[in-house]
Amino acid sequence: MEQDLVETEKRRKREINIDPSLQWSQWQLLDSILPTGGFAHSFGLEAAIQARLVSDPDDLQTFVIHLLENTGSLLLPFVYSATMNPTLDNWQKLDRILDATLSNEVGRKASVSQGSSLMRVAASVFTELPSLKSMRDVCVGSGVVSFHHAPVFGIICGLLGMDSGTSQRAYIFMTMRDVISAATRLNLVGPLGAAVLQHRVAYVAESMVKKWMDRSVEDACQTAPLLDTIQGCHTYLFSRLFCS
Repeated sequence: MEQDLVETEKRRKREINIDPSLQWSQWQLLDSILPTGGFAHSFGLEAAIQARLVSDPDDLQTFVIHLLENTGSLLLPFVYSATMNPTLDNWQKLDRILDATLSNEVGRKASVSQGSSLMRVAASVFTELPSLKSMRDVCVGSGVVSFHHAPVFGIICGLLGMDSGTSQRAYIFMTMRDVISAATRLNLVGPLGAAVLQHRVAYVAESMVKKWMDRSVEDACQTAPLLDTIQGCHTYLFSRLFCS
């Protein structure tokens, strides 16, 4: 009981210390209107549909759940580490590790594309964080970092004062939002059905976050290798709507 009170007090102090204006920036970071290119990617869903692994809303729900599990096990450690230590040196280290960890070229290119777009947009939008722009300026064109998405997202969350738990939930939320949006554009589910599915899967997503949160990058792993393989086949599709 006493330990719970101590933790509650710590959370209260953190909330008091956060600049209220930064909360608006935190919300904007999660807004789908931010032009980061996330909606150009289906996370392998388009390839899974053409391979007939996903053909109806029930299959879609299973796909989304496995995707969130894989995202939690593989990418949340990088989001967590970057949020806790949003420095240039740590970012460069995490980016190199993730670049060596990602096993398929389609997923790697998607991560780089989304991360570089997010960093460019964030450096232009969040002018209250001059260090963000200076970090980007140092790395652009240098070849030092590839701008993978998960570390970039964690760095921005850390600089915006977001706690690690919220940043990891936000990353899972964005993944869930984007893949269900892709399903809508692929005519697998309607807008209302997509909203219902997102709400239903949210409870599973929370369990995924609790299972994989606050882990070091040494613990990062794949839990759904079939999805990784399917995403790697995306470039072989004769016709495609998404980049990955």
